[in-house]
Amino acid sequence: MNRSEFLKLAFGASAGLVAFRSFGFSPAQAEGPFKLAPLPYDAAALEPHIDKMTMEIHHDRHHKAYVDNLNKAVAGTPMAQMDIDALVKSVSSSTPAAVRNNAGGHWNHTFFWNIMGPSAGGAPKGALADAINKKFGSFDNFKTEWGKAATARFGSGWVWLIKTGNDIEITSTPNQDNPLMALAEKKGTPIMGLDVWEHAYYLKYQNKRPDYVAAAWNAFDWNKIGKNFS
Repeated sequence: MNRSEFLKLAFGASAGLVAFRSFGFSPAQAEGPFKLAPLPYDAAALEPHIDKMTMEIHHDRHHKAYVDNLNKAVAGTPMAQMDIDALVKSVSSSTPAAVRNNAGGHWNHTFFWNIMGPSAGGAPKGALADAINKKFGSFDNFKTEWGKAATARFGSGWVWLIKTGNDIEITSTPNQDNPLMALAEKKGTPIMGLDVWEHAYYLKYQNKRPDYVAAAWNAFDWNKIGKNFS
């Protein structure tokens, strides 16, 4: 998708959202085992770091599309009986692309919404802070390495902090892949992640991905991320 197409989609979606909300409706979901949960906070809660319109389009349109398309892709197959964690972990090179992409998109975004929050930011504490200092030397060094990974990811994808045994590591994945998948180049349990697809930041930051990556530090909820580590 080029930028012109993205902007048409974005502003068309935002107009649709206004119409839905003006009349008290929410976008209907396709039938199936997987559901789109509401954002765990108001769409404007991460302002000014991540703007309300981006959050609405990102959750109500992009995430919803992954859920709807996943339900279509697994309909009538044994995968419809799996929970999303098990389904994502089973993704291999032989998994149909529609399942791989949409299961990853659903899992990744659900995880993403839940490691951010209002009045967040700051620095990690406790065991996670100790692990970061041990691995990277300092929190500032960790932020530098995280920024490098996030900006170096070519095209669309994600950057992750993962737990591998007793160690932690920064890695990135293309498209909607994640480190839980059987085909992941670097496997581990995600502790935190950042969506670096253009749809996650283009309305506010245009092509300035490093500015978005820097702003996201103000939205990460270290209490939730610390629980993931524990």
